[in-house]
Amino acid sequence: MSQPVAIITGASRGIGAAAAILLAERGFSICVNYLNAKEKAEEVVNAIKHKNGKAIAIKADMGNENEIMRLFADVDAALGPVSALVNNAGINGGSCDLASISFDTLHSVFAINVFGTFIACREAIKRMKQIGGGNIVNISSEAAKFGGTKIAHYSASKAAINTFTLALARETAPFNIRVNAVSPGVIDTEIHHASSPERIENLLKSLPMGRMGKTEEVAELIGWLLSPQSSYVSGAIIPVTGSR
Repeated sequence: MSQPVAIITGASRGIGAAAAILLAERGFSICVNYLNAKEKAEEVVNAIKHKNGKAIAIKADMGNENEIMRLFADVDAALGPVSALVNNAGINGGSCDLASISFDTLHSVFAINVFGTFIACREAIKRMKQIGGGNIVNISSEAAKFGGTKIAHYSASKAAINTFTLALARETAPFNIRVNAVSPGVIDTEIHHASSPERIENLLKSLPMGRMGKTEEVAELIGWLLSPQSSYVSGAIIPVTGSR
């Protein structure tokens, strides 16, 4: 029996990399998608292969329809049809108030976070219908609920993903395709390490558990959502917030 195939977009680091490694340990053949971080993507692939897993790295811009279609075609050829998709690639567009935001920033954020997720799901669903089912996990953000500070563009893009997840779950349920979203709060990723010590200190004070979440903790939820153990869970948006 062939291995199930998972595509994780934006998987060269952070939550995507953690999910790729965990899913490989659970028997998936993995496509590690990346855009610029080739060396980091190859490190994830090598970590998987070191444990006798199967993985490839494929460069593709998730804000470009043609590149997304090529990504899926390349995975078809190398691994077989996708049975699990994790839409993790995303950008926040930087901190910016609405009075100063540019159309280019809006376009970039929505092209990757929203349009790219739509197109990746479209391509995945075509294949999942042919093989009798599959699973999709969209990575959202708690910013979709509280709006954030000067990140209305990012928050709105993730709110769109929440609504999309609900609609797509209902649309694909008759085809044995489940669609869910994971909504992380403050997770220990590179974006926070770039902050000032003062900001990190103040951020930690706001967290009930006194710490950030770990990428591996988010990956565990993704793994469960892609497993038979969650077979009646679809259309869920699950927060990972440590009570925040």
